[in-house]
Amino acid sequence: MGLTVQTAVTLLLVAALVAIICRRVHLPYSVGLVAAGILLAFLPFSPKVSLTREFIFIVLLPPLLFEAAFCLQWQQLRRDFSVIVVLATLGVVISAAVTAIGMHYFAAWPWVGAIAFGVLISATDPVSVIATFREARAQGRLMVLIEAESLFNDGTAAVAFGVVIAFATSHQLSVPEIAITLVKTIGGGIACGACVALAALALVGRTDDHLVEITFTTLAAYGSFLFADHFNVSGVLATITAGLVMGNFNAFGTISERGRSAVDAFWEYAAFVANSLVFLLIGMHEAQQNFAAIWLPGAIALAMVLLGRIFAVYPCCFLFSASSLRVTANHQHVLFWGGLRGAVALALALGLPPDVPQREAIVTISFGVVAFSVFAQGLTIGPMLRRMNEIPVVLPKAS
Repeated sequence: MGLTVQTAVTLLLVAALVAIICRRVHLPYSVGLVAAGILLAFLPFSPKVSLTREFIFIVLLPPLLFEAAFCLQWQQLRRDFSVIVVLATLGVVISAAVTAIGMHYFAAWPWVGAIAFGVLISATDPVSVIATFREARAQGRLMVLIEAESLFNDGTAAVAFGVVIAFATSHQLSVPEIAITLVKTIGGGIACGACVALAALALVGRTDDHLVEITFTTLAAYGSFLFADHFNVSGVLATITAGLVMGNFNAFGTISERGRSAVDAFWEYAAFVANSLVFLLIGMHEAQQNFAAIWLPGAIALAMVLLGRIFAVYPCCFLFSASSLRVTANHQHVLFWGGLRGAVALALALGLPPDVPQREAIVTISFGVVAFSVFAQGLTIGPMLRRMNEIPVVLPKAS
Protein backbone atom coordinates (compact mmCIF):
# COMPACT_ATOMS: atom_id res chain seq x y z
CA MET A 1 0.00 0.00 0.00
CA GLY A 2 1.30 3.48 -0.87
CA LEU A 3 1.55 6.49 1.38
CA THR A 4 -1.91 8.11 1.44
CA VAL A 5 -2.63 11.57 2.83
CA GLN A 6 -4.40 10.03 5.84
CA THR A 7 -1.44 7.75 6.55
CA ALA A 8 1.04 10.59 6.16
CA VAL A 9 -0.93 12.75 8.62
CA THR A 10 -1.05 9.88 11.13
CA LEU A 11 2.69 9.25 10.87
CA LEU A 12 3.51 12.96 11.22
CA LEU A 13 1.33 13.17 14.34
CA VAL A 14 3.19 10.21 15.81
CA ALA A 15 6.53 11.78 14.83
CA ALA A 16 5.65 15.09 16.50
CA LEU A 17 4.60 13.36 19.73
CA VAL A 18 7.76 11.22 19.69
CA ALA A 19 9.86 14.37 19.18
CA ILE A 20 8.32 15.97 22.28
CA ILE A 21 8.84 12.83 24.39
CA CYS A 22 12.41 12.28 23.18
CA ARG A 23 13.33 15.88 24.01
CA ARG A 24 11.88 15.48 27.52
CA VAL A 25 13.67 12.20 28.30
CA HIS A 26 16.90 13.07 26.39
CA LEU A 27 16.54 10.15 23.97
CA PRO A 28 17.89 10.34 20.40
CA TYR A 29 15.00 11.17 18.09
CA SER A 30 15.89 8.46 15.56
CA VAL A 31 15.87 5.80 18.29
CA GLY A 32 12.50 7.00 19.56
CA LEU A 33 11.02 6.93 16.06
CA VAL A 34 12.16 3.37 15.30
CA ALA A 35 10.85 2.21 18.68
CA ALA A 36 7.55 3.99 18.01
CA GLY A 37 7.37 2.36 14.58
CA ILE A 38 7.85 -1.10 16.10
CA LEU A 39 5.13 -0.40 18.66
CA LEU A 40 2.84 1.06 16.00
CA ALA A 41 3.17 -2.09 13.89
CA PHE A 42 1.49 -4.16 16.62
CA LEU A 43 -1.53 -1.88 17.00
CA PRO A 44 -4.77 -2.97 15.27
CA PHE A 45 -5.19 0.40 13.54
CA SER A 46 -1.58 0.56 12.35
CA PRO A 47 -1.26 2.21 8.90
CA LYS A 48 0.06 -0.07 6.18
CA VAL A 49 2.79 1.42 4.02
CA SER A 50 4.99 -0.56 1.65
CA LEU A 51 8.68 0.16 2.11
CA THR A 52 10.12 -0.22 -1.39
CA ARG A 53 13.38 0.73 -3.06
CA GLU A 54 11.55 3.27 -5.26
CA PHE A 55 9.79 4.91 -2.31
CA ILE A 56 13.03 5.31 -0.36
CA PHE A 57 15.17 6.47 -3.29
CA ILE A 58 12.73 8.67 -5.19
CA VAL A 59 10.54 10.12 -2.40
CA LEU A 60 12.55 10.18 0.82
CA LEU A 61 16.24 10.32 -0.10
CA PRO A 62 16.41 13.39 -2.39
CA PRO A 63 15.33 15.95 0.25
CA LEU A 64 17.62 14.39 2.87
CA LEU A 65 20.65 14.28 0.58
CA PHE A 66 20.00 17.75 -0.82
CA GLU A 67 19.52 19.36 2.61
CA ALA A 68 22.72 17.84 3.99
CA ALA A 69 24.76 18.84 0.93
CA PHE A 70 23.18 22.31 0.77
CA CYS A 71 24.28 23.01 4.36
CA LEU A 72 27.81 21.65 3.80
CA GLN A 73 30.24 24.52 3.27
CA TRP A 74 32.81 23.97 0.53
CA GLN A 75 35.48 25.84 2.50
CA GLN A 76 35.19 23.26 5.27
CA LEU A 77 34.90 20.35 2.87
CA ARG A 78 37.87 21.32 0.70
CA ARG A 79 40.50 20.92 3.45
CA ASP A 80 39.61 17.28 4.15
CA PHE A 81 38.37 16.38 0.68
CA SER A 82 41.15 13.84 0.01
CA VAL A 83 40.52 12.09 3.34
CA ILE A 84 36.78 11.95 2.63
CA VAL A 85 37.30 10.61 -0.89
CA VAL A 86 39.60 7.84 0.35
CA LEU A 87 37.14 6.83 3.08
CA ALA A 88 34.20 6.98 0.66
CA THR A 89 35.89 4.91 -2.07
CA LEU A 90 38.73 2.72 -0.83
CA GLY A 91 37.05 2.42 2.56
CA VAL A 92 33.79 1.21 1.04
CA VAL A 93 35.61 -1.34 -1.15
CA ILE A 94 37.58 -2.70 1.84
CA SER A 95 34.47 -2.88 4.02
CA ALA A 96 32.49 -4.66 1.30
CA ALA A 97 35.33 -7.13 0.67
CA VAL A 98 35.74 -8.03 4.37
CA THR A 99 31.98 -8.53 4.79
CA ALA A 100 31.63 -10.58 1.60
CA ILE A 101 34.58 -12.84 2.45
CA GLY A 102 33.22 -13.37 5.97
CA MET A 103 29.74 -14.26 4.76
CA HIS A 104 31.12 -16.67 2.15
CA TYR A 105 33.46 -18.56 4.45
CA PHE A 106 31.69 -18.33 7.83
CA ALA A 107 28.02 -18.31 6.76
CA ALA A 108 28.57 -20.53 3.68
CA TRP A 109 26.81 -18.09 1.36
CA PRO A 110 27.41 -18.26 -2.41
CA TRP A 111 29.80 -15.59 -3.65
CA VAL A 112 27.11 -13.66 -5.51
CA GLY A 113 24.88 -13.28 -2.47
CA ALA A 114 27.84 -12.57 -0.17
CA ILE A 115 29.23 -9.85 -2.45
CA ALA A 116 25.80 -8.27 -2.99
CA PHE A 117 25.27 -8.06 0.76
CA GLY A 118 28.79 -6.76 1.37
CA VAL A 119 28.35 -3.96 -1.14
CA LEU A 120 24.89 -2.81 -0.04
CA ILE A 121 25.74 -2.82 3.67
CA SER A 122 29.24 -1.30 3.35
CA ALA A 123 28.27 2.38 3.05
CA THR A 124 27.28 4.35 6.12
CA ASP A 125 23.86 5.92 5.85
CA PRO A 126 23.62 9.74 5.66
CA VAL A 127 20.07 9.69 7.05
CA SER A 128 21.04 7.87 10.25
CA VAL A 129 24.51 9.39 10.60
CA ILE A 130 23.56 13.03 10.09
CA ALA A 131 20.44 12.80 12.25
CA THR A 132 22.38 11.15 15.10
CA PHE A 133 25.39 13.49 15.03
CA ARG A 134 23.33 16.65 14.70
CA GLU A 135 21.27 15.61 17.69
CA ALA A 136 24.47 14.95 19.61
CA ARG A 137 25.62 18.49 18.62
CA ALA A 138 28.88 17.31 17.05
CA GLN A 139 30.76 20.12 15.35
CA GLY A 140 34.00 21.18 13.72
CA ARG A 141 36.17 18.88 11.66
CA LEU A 142 34.60 15.71 13.07
CA MET A 143 31.14 16.72 11.83
CA VAL A 144 32.52 17.55 8.38
CA LEU A 145 34.30 14.18 8.12
CA ILE A 146 31.39 12.06 9.31
CA GLU A 147 28.73 13.98 7.36
CA ALA A 148 30.62 14.24 4.07
CA GLU A 149 31.81 10.62 4.16
CA SER A 150 28.27 9.35 4.75
CA LEU A 151 27.06 11.41 1.79
CA PHE A 152 29.74 10.43 -0.71
CA ASN A 153 30.13 6.75 0.14
CA ASP A 154 26.49 6.14 -0.74
CA GLY A 155 27.34 7.05 -4.31
CA THR A 156 30.20 4.54 -4.28
CA ALA A 157 28.01 1.79 -2.85
CA ALA A 158 25.16 2.46 -5.29
CA VAL A 159 27.53 2.32 -8.28
CA ALA A 160 29.27 -0.84 -7.05
CA PHE A 161 25.87 -2.38 -6.34
CA GLY A 162 24.85 -1.83 -9.97
CA VAL A 163 27.97 -3.65 -11.18
CA VAL A 164 27.35 -6.57 -8.81
CA ILE A 165 23.73 -6.89 -9.92
CA ALA A 166 24.88 -6.92 -13.55
CA PHE A 167 27.07 -9.92 -12.72
CA ALA A 168 24.29 -11.55 -10.70
CA THR A 169 21.88 -11.33 -13.62
CA SER A 170 24.44 -12.94 -15.97
CA HIS A 171 25.42 -9.72 -17.73
CA GLN A 172 29.11 -10.54 -17.81
CA LEU A 173 31.22 -7.39 -17.90
CA SER A 174 34.85 -7.16 -18.91
CA VAL A 175 37.30 -4.99 -16.99
CA PRO A 176 37.13 -2.17 -19.60
CA GLU A 177 33.31 -2.35 -19.51
CA ILE A 178 33.34 -2.08 -15.72
CA ALA A 179 35.64 0.94 -15.91
CA ILE A 180 33.41 2.61 -18.50
CA THR A 181 30.31 1.86 -16.41
CA LEU A 182 31.91 3.39 -13.31
CA VAL A 183 33.03 6.52 -15.13
CA LYS A 184 29.65 6.91 -16.81
CA THR A 185 27.64 6.37 -13.63
CA ILE A 186 29.76 8.59 -11.39
CA GLY A 187 30.62 11.28 -13.94
CA GLY A 188 27.11 11.28 -15.36
CA GLY A 189 25.55 11.67 -11.93
CA ILE A 190 27.81 14.59 -11.03
CA ALA A 191 27.21 16.23 -14.43
CA CYS A 192 23.42 15.87 -14.15
CA GLY A 193 23.41 17.36 -10.65
CA ALA A 194 25.63 20.27 -11.68
CA CYS A 195 23.54 21.06 -14.78
CA VAL A 196 20.25 21.08 -12.88
CA ALA A 197 21.71 23.16 -10.04
CA LEU A 198 23.29 25.75 -12.35
CA ALA A 199 20.06 26.07 -14.31
CA ALA A 200 18.12 26.54 -11.08
CA LEU A 201 20.63 29.16 -9.85
CA ALA A 202 20.40 31.06 -13.13
CA LEU A 203 16.63 31.30 -12.66
CA VAL A 204 16.89 32.04 -8.93
CA GLY A 205 19.10 35.04 -9.73
CA ARG A 206 16.19 36.63 -11.58
CA THR A 207 13.90 36.86 -8.55
CA ASP A 208 13.97 37.86 -4.90
CA ASP A 209 10.70 36.09 -4.10
CA HIS A 210 11.60 33.63 -1.34
CA LEU A 211 8.72 31.31 -2.27
CA VAL A 212 10.00 31.02 -5.83
CA GLU A 213 13.53 30.43 -4.49
CA ILE A 214 12.27 27.60 -2.29
CA THR A 215 10.47 26.14 -5.30
CA PHE A 216 13.65 26.13 -7.39
CA THR A 217 15.63 24.37 -4.65
CA THR A 218 12.88 21.75 -4.43
CA LEU A 219 12.98 21.27 -8.20
CA ALA A 220 16.77 20.94 -8.00
CA ALA A 221 16.59 18.31 -5.26
CA TYR A 222 14.09 16.04 -7.01
CA GLY A 223 14.86 17.11 -10.58
CA SER A 224 18.55 16.23 -10.30
CA PHE A 225 17.73 12.74 -9.02
CA LEU A 226 15.09 12.07 -11.69
CA PHE A 227 17.24 13.58 -14.45
CA ALA A 228 20.14 11.28 -13.53
CA ASP A 229 17.84 8.29 -13.14
CA HIS A 230 16.50 8.90 -16.65
CA PHE A 231 20.02 8.43 -18.04
CA ASN A 232 20.75 5.45 -15.73
CA VAL A 233 23.49 7.29 -13.84
CA SER A 234 23.84 7.92 -10.12
CA GLY A 235 20.86 9.85 -8.77
CA VAL A 236 22.46 9.92 -5.33
CA LEU A 237 25.56 11.72 -6.61
CA ALA A 238 23.38 14.00 -8.75
CA THR A 239 21.35 15.21 -5.77
CA ILE A 240 24.44 15.63 -3.58
CA THR A 241 26.14 17.64 -6.34
CA ALA A 242 23.03 19.78 -6.80
CA GLY A 243 22.94 20.56 -3.08
CA LEU A 244 26.63 21.44 -2.95
CA VAL A 245 26.41 23.68 -6.01
CA MET A 246 23.28 25.53 -4.90
CA GLY A 247 24.64 25.99 -1.40
CA ASN A 248 28.08 27.25 -2.40
CA PHE A 249 28.20 28.48 -6.01
CA ASN A 250 27.22 32.08 -6.73
CA ALA A 251 28.54 32.80 -10.23
CA PHE A 252 25.31 31.97 -12.11
CA GLY A 253 22.94 33.44 -9.56
CA THR A 254 22.43 33.63 -5.87
CA ILE A 255 19.65 33.15 -3.38
CA SER A 256 18.66 36.45 -1.75
CA GLU A 257 19.40 37.10 1.91
CA ARG A 258 15.75 36.79 2.87
CA GLY A 259 15.40 33.78 0.59
CA ARG A 260 18.36 32.03 2.20
CA SER A 261 16.71 32.18 5.64
CA ALA A 262 13.45 30.90 4.17
CA VAL A 263 15.20 28.15 2.20
CA ASP A 264 17.18 27.02 5.26
CA ALA A 265 13.98 26.87 7.35
CA PHE A 266 12.11 25.01 4.62
CA TRP A 267 14.80 22.37 4.18
CA GLU A 268 15.21 21.94 7.90
CA TYR A 269 11.50 21.08 8.06
CA ALA A 270 11.63 18.92 4.91
CA ALA A 271 14.50 16.93 6.43
CA PHE A 272 12.52 16.55 9.65
CA VAL A 273 9.51 15.15 7.76
CA ALA A 274 11.59 12.79 5.60
CA ASN A 275 13.65 11.62 8.60
CA SER A 276 10.47 11.01 10.58
CA LEU A 277 8.93 8.90 7.83
CA VAL A 278 12.16 6.95 7.22
CA PHE A 279 12.69 5.93 10.83
CA LEU A 280 9.01 5.23 11.56
CA LEU A 281 8.73 3.01 8.49
CA ILE A 282 11.98 1.23 9.36
CA GLY A 283 10.55 0.48 12.81
CA MET A 284 7.22 -0.73 11.42
CA HIS A 285 8.99 -3.10 9.03
CA GLU A 286 11.53 -4.24 11.66
CA ALA A 287 8.57 -5.67 13.57
CA GLN A 288 7.65 -7.84 10.58
CA GLN A 289 11.06 -9.55 10.28
CA ASN A 290 11.66 -13.09 11.53
CA PHE A 291 15.09 -12.56 13.06
CA ALA A 292 15.00 -15.90 14.93
CA ALA A 293 15.16 -17.77 11.63
CA ILE A 294 18.45 -16.17 10.63
CA TRP A 295 20.08 -15.54 14.01
CA LEU A 296 23.36 -17.33 13.18
CA PRO A 297 24.09 -15.76 9.76
CA GLY A 298 22.72 -12.52 11.24
CA ALA A 299 25.26 -12.61 14.06
CA ILE A 300 28.05 -13.41 11.60
CA ALA A 301 26.91 -10.57 9.35
CA LEU A 302 26.92 -8.05 12.20
CA ALA A 303 30.42 -9.12 13.25
CA MET A 304 31.66 -8.86 9.65
CA VAL A 305 30.06 -5.43 9.15
CA LEU A 306 31.79 -4.07 12.26
CA LEU A 307 35.08 -5.74 11.31
CA GLY A 308 34.78 -4.34 7.80
CA ARG A 309 34.28 -0.85 9.20
CA ILE A 310 37.40 -1.26 11.35
CA PHE A 311 39.46 -2.25 8.30
CA ALA A 312 37.95 0.63 6.34
CA VAL A 313 38.52 3.44 8.85
CA TYR A 314 41.85 2.82 10.56
CA PRO A 315 44.04 1.83 7.54
CA CYS A 316 42.56 4.62 5.39
CA CYS A 317 43.21 7.20 8.11
CA PHE A 318 46.73 5.79 8.58
CA LEU A 319 47.53 6.87 5.03
CA PHE A 320 47.33 10.49 6.24
CA SER A 321 49.06 9.99 9.59
CA ALA A 322 52.27 11.75 8.54
CA SER A 323 50.55 14.71 6.86
CA SER A 324 48.69 17.81 7.94
CA LEU A 325 45.47 15.88 7.28
CA ARG A 326 46.16 13.45 10.11
CA VAL A 327 42.95 12.17 11.70
CA THR A 328 43.20 11.93 15.48
CA ALA A 329 42.67 8.64 17.26
CA ASN A 330 39.47 9.94 18.87
CA HIS A 331 38.05 10.94 15.49
CA GLN A 332 38.94 7.53 14.05
CA HIS A 333 37.11 5.81 16.93
CA VAL A 334 34.05 7.97 16.28
CA LEU A 335 34.21 7.32 12.52
CA PHE A 336 34.22 3.59 13.28
CA TRP A 337 31.42 3.47 15.85
CA GLY A 338 29.43 6.27 14.20
CA GLY A 339 29.23 4.43 10.89
CA LEU A 340 25.52 3.73 11.14
CA ARG A 341 23.54 1.83 8.52
CA GLY A 342 20.00 2.74 7.55
CA ALA A 343 17.59 3.51 4.73
CA VAL A 344 20.06 3.31 1.84
CA ALA A 345 21.13 -0.25 2.71
CA LEU A 346 17.49 -1.27 3.03
CA ALA A 347 16.60 0.33 -0.31
CA LEU A 348 19.39 -1.58 -2.05
CA ALA A 349 18.45 -4.83 -0.31
CA LEU A 350 14.78 -4.44 -1.25
CA GLY A 351 15.85 -3.76 -4.84
CA LEU A 352 17.71 -7.07 -5.21
CA PRO A 353 16.43 -9.23 -8.10
CA PRO A 354 14.49 -12.31 -6.94
CA ASP A 355 17.08 -14.71 -8.38
CA VAL A 356 19.98 -13.41 -6.25
CA PRO A 357 21.06 -16.20 -3.86
CA GLN A 358 20.00 -15.65 -0.21
CA ARG A 359 17.85 -12.64 -1.19
CA GLU A 360 15.28 -13.05 1.62
CA ALA A 361 18.02 -13.62 4.20
CA ILE A 362 19.88 -10.53 2.91
CA VAL A 363 16.77 -8.36 3.37
CA THR A 364 16.08 -9.66 6.88
CA ILE A 365 19.71 -9.42 7.98
CA SER A 366 19.94 -5.88 6.57
CA PHE A 367 17.01 -4.91 8.79
CA GLY A 368 18.84 -6.53 11.72
CA VAL A 369 22.06 -4.60 11.07
CA VAL A 370 20.08 -1.36 10.78
CA ALA A 371 18.32 -2.12 14.08
CA PHE A 372 21.70 -2.63 15.77
CA SER A 373 22.96 0.63 14.27
CA VAL A 374 19.99 2.64 15.47
CA PHE A 375 19.71 1.22 18.97
CA ALA A 376 23.22 0.10 20.01
CA GLN A 377 25.29 2.69 18.14
CA GLY A 378 22.69 5.46 18.11
CA LEU A 379 22.18 5.33 21.89
CA THR A 380 25.90 5.23 22.72
CA ILE A 381 27.42 7.72 20.27
CA GLY A 382 26.33 10.74 22.33
CA PRO A 383 27.94 9.52 25.57
CA MET A 384 31.02 8.52 23.57
CA LEU A 385 31.36 12.04 22.14
CA ARG A 386 30.90 13.59 25.59
CA ARG A 387 33.55 11.31 27.07
CA MET A 388 35.94 12.39 24.33
CA ASN A 389 35.02 16.07 24.82
CA GLU A 390 33.95 16.26 21.17
CA ILE A 391 30.67 18.07 21.87
CA PRO A 392 30.09 21.26 23.85
CA VAL A 393 28.89 21.00 27.42
CA VAL A 394 25.73 22.99 28.07
CA LEU A 395 26.13 24.72 31.43
CA PRO A 396 23.07 25.61 33.52
CA LYS A 397 22.06 29.25 33.39
CA ALA A 398 23.09 31.36 36.36
CA SER A 399 20.19 32.27 38.58
